[in-house]
This record gives sequence, structure tokens and C-alpha cells, in this order.
Amino acid sequence: MATDPAELINRAQAWLAEDPDPETRGELAKLIEAEDTDELAARFAGTLQFGTAGLRGELGAGPMRMNRSVVIRAAAGLAAYLKAQGEGSGLVVIGYDARHKSADFARDTAAVMVGAGLRAALLPRPLPTPVLAFAIRHLGAVAGVEVTASHNPPRDNGYKVYLGDGSQIVPPADAGIAAEIAAVGPLDGVPRPEAGWETLDEAVLTAYLERTDAVLTPGSPRDTKVVYTPMHGVGRDTLVAAFARAGFPAPVVVAEQAEPDPDFPTVAFPNPEEPGAMDLAFAAARAAGADIDIVIANDPDADRCAVAVPAPGTPEGWRMLRGDEVGALLAAHLVRKRASGTFATTIVSSQLLSRIAAASALPYEETLTGFKWLARVDGLRYAFEEALGYCVDPEGVRDKDGITAALLITELAAELKQAGRTLTDLLDDLAREFGLHATDQLSVRVEDLSLIADAMRRLREQPPTVLAGLAVSRADDLTQGTETLPPTDGLRYYLAGSPAAGIESARVVVRPSGTEPKLKCYLEVVVPVTSPEALPEARTTATAALAAIKRDVSAAAGIDA
Repeated sequence: MATDPAELINRAQAWLAEDPDPETRGELAKLIEAEDTDELAARFAGTLQFGTAGLRGELGAGPMRMNRSVVIRAAAGLAAYLKAQGEGSGLVVIGYDARHKSADFARDTAAVMVGAGLRAALLPRPLPTPVLAFAIRHLGAVAGVEVTASHNPPRDNGYKVYLGDGSQIVPPADAGIAAEIAAVGPLDGVPRPEAGWETLDEAVLTAYLERTDAVLTPGSPRDTKVVYTPMHGVGRDTLVAAFARAGFPAPVVVAEQAEPDPDFPTVAFPNPEEPGAMDLAFAAARAAGADIDIVIANDPDADRCAVAVPAPGTPEGWRMLRGDEVGALLAAHLVRKRASGTFATTIVSSQLLSRIAAASALPYEETLTGFKWLARVDGLRYAFEEALGYCVDPEGVRDKDGITAALLITELAAELKQAGRTLTDLLDDLAREFGLHATDQLSVRVEDLSLIADAMRRLREQPPTVLAGLAVSRADDLTQGTETLPPTDGLRYYLAGSPAAGIESARVVVRPSGTEPKLKCYLEVVVPVTSPEALPEARTTATAALAAIKRDVSAAAGIDA
């Protein structure tokens, strides 16, 4: 790390000399002229690290920010890695969202690939991430790049890398690519021709849309009325087209959030899970009247899908379902459709999926967090993670896909509607059959990343023995790995049940977020349901237990809930 002011200025001037972007050059020149060593130190304290999430960070000049210089180096490292793997003449497909600089980063990547001797193809315009994941396999590419920061704040962008199987990279490929990036010399030594790559036409999107039809049952009911928001992202046109092909009524699109806008002006964070993000969608549903059945939201790159259901008596009139609830609903729907193959989820998602799979004698697996792991499960038929990610067609898209998930949940709602029932009714059925699996999350966003490391260290040095009055029956430090999981920075606590308290079991997983400056604690309580009449009391018990666990975990970690 450079701390000497003179060295900081020298490093910044060297970076400035090879920066190809007039905007970031101007930004950096002002910092140098002002001798703003604090800001320069933040930008030149190291380099943005390439890992299993690729790159993600704040836009700006310098090696600790997302910019064209960083992206060109990343692309050159990826090209060198592919050539070292014997894929030096292969095709790399590049997609991008509508964030600031996304199109520039995509073109730079295409130029670097062509300059390195590979072939490159850009998607025709900003499109959902699942279209890129589909295109890799559809076109027989050796790799794919998606320029997106998903649901991060507007100031961020990112660089997600897939290999030829259509799945995101995992170790050791991430380390191999990172080593090649580190070996890239001066940027003027990276060939970047002005042309030579292909810009794909609409045929690739048509092929994707044709594939979306496969998730639905021919002849199933299609009369669900939906309010939809793309949350200022790129999902609208693709989802509306998919709904039209399927024969669903055209969704009511939230007008204020319909157009792609990299500034995301109507939300504090463009993530359906964040407080307030769904307010406009709920307002649109209230304005549309009582015939609206469900509300659906995609995140800005449309690989996630959020679902809300009517909640009479609440101020909003609607309730966001948790990812775990949607995951269970889709699983139950696929079981009813006689799906075969492995059902999978992650260690931080609800254990309800394991019970649904077992009841139907279906194989079940748990992986580390992220679809980069879920997509690699042998014989995968269905996967979900609690962060609103669902893979319902792994042969088409080996990643989470917010478009096909939206189609499938809309089909389920239509089938239930035809029977005079709702998604909420089906959730109640699952609770009665398998026990109420209630989940919650403690998510703490920090400015200082050392606070996360401090919390993890505190939990390791002084592990809790009791949470919410429930004894910790087993504690796993996941840095050690397990028989089925590679090592990761996380802690998992299994809590003994309490018949007197009406609790069968509970579980807590604590981990740093891989994509945001957050510490995340995932909580689950299982409460047996002895009769339909007992369900309200079970929910009250679960809510109180989750609140108590959240309070005690927060205290044990030394963080503010």
C-alpha cells in the first residue's frame, strides 16, 4: 500500500498516463492537482480483487475502482487464461446491463478478446444476465462475460465471468484468472483493435424466449393478473415478451420504474429485498384494483425474481414473500409436475426443500452460497437460494433466471386460482405437512469492512452456547470445510429444539457477503403444526423466536441490528 504522498502522486500520474477514458482521466487529474492524498490513498491502496464473483466495485479512477483500465486488464487476464487452457481460438460471448459504463466495458472486453486471437460476440443490447448465460451454451462459447453489478447501488459496476459450461467460475479457475490479470503489463501492450468482433442479432434472444416456453406445462391455466417492475433495469422487454409467448395477460408494468435508468432514481437500493424498494409496485397493484393476483419484481439484471401476495389488513395491502417461501412454492409445483432430478439449495437457505425432496424420493444437495456452486450439482433439476434466485431450467440456463422463475410462479398462481386457492394457501399446506419453516435475516451494511472481520473473530473466540434460550447443539466453523463443502468464511450453529416452547429446531448461519459490504446472519426456526387451527399460533411462536435469535446473535457478534 502506498502511503507516502509523493509516491501516491507518482502512482496516480502513471495510472493517468495510460487511462483510455477521458472521464476518469479528468477525475483523476483533479485529485492530483488538489493533492487529495486521502482520496488517492483510497483509490491506490491496492487493486480490486478478482474472485469467484469476478469484479465488483464503485465506478471511478484508480486500481481500487471499476473503470476501463481495470476492465481491460481483467479481459486480458481472462484471454490469457483461456489460451493457457487450450481455448485460444474459441468464442467469448459478452453481455451487459444498462448501468453507467456497462456498454464501454463490454466493448473493451470484445476488443481485447479479438486482439488476443479469440472470437468475440456482443449481445445486441442491454439484456438480462440469464440471456448471456443461455447464449454461452447455445452458441458453444468457451467463456462468457456479463458486465453488471446486479442489485448493487448506482455507483457500482461489476464483471461476472462464466466458462463454457455456462456456469460462473469457481476455484481454482478464479485464482488462475487472477494470476493472469496480475501478470498483465502496461495497457499499451494489450492489443485492442477497433473492430473484428460480432454483434449478435435478435436470433439469440428469440432462442432464449423459445426456451422459456419449456418451463410451462402445455395447456395449463394462464389467467394470472400481474403487476410487474423491472426496477429501472433491463428485464421489462424480455419478461413482457415471455409472458406474451406464454399466453399470460400482459403484466401491468410500474410506469415509474419501467425504463432502464442507471441512476435508479426511485429506490435507495435497486434490490427488491431492501425496505421501500417495492413501494411503487404495491401502489400500482392497489391502483389496479382487486383483480391483481400477484406482484413480481426483477432486480436490475433480471436474474432474481421477487414475488408479493395480497395481504388484506396491512397498510400496503401486499406482502413480499421471502426467497425461501418462493423456493418452496416452486419446488412443490415442480414435484406436482413430476419433475425428476436433484433438488438443491445453499447452506443459508431454508431446510424445507430437503423435506419436500425427501417426501418425493428426489435427490437433494446443499452447496455453498451462490449459483456458481448450485449450477454444478450433478443431475440438477431445480435450485434456489434465499436471495431471490431460482434455476428452474438448468438445461437452458445454468444460473439463476428471474424470467423463467416469473413464468413458473405465475403458472402456479393460475393453477391455484382455477381451484379457488392462492399461493398463501399452498404455503399453509406446506407448513402443515412439513412443519412451519420460518426464516429471517440480520443484514448489517458497514462502511468499514474491519467491523465484519471483528464480528467474525468475536464469534470464533467467544462462540455462543445459547441463543434465544435454545442450546447450541452443534457449531461448525466453515473455514475448515466439511465432507461435502469446500472451505468458506462462515459459521453455522444448530440449535436444539424446545418442546415446552413449541420449537422443533433452529439454525443460524453467519457469513460476510461476497458482493456487498455486509455481514449476513441467516436464521431459521422450525415449529411443528399439529392442526390447521394451530398455524396462527405457530407463526406467533416462530416470529418471537426469530426476533430473540436475531437479538442474541447481534449481541454475540457485537453488531447493531
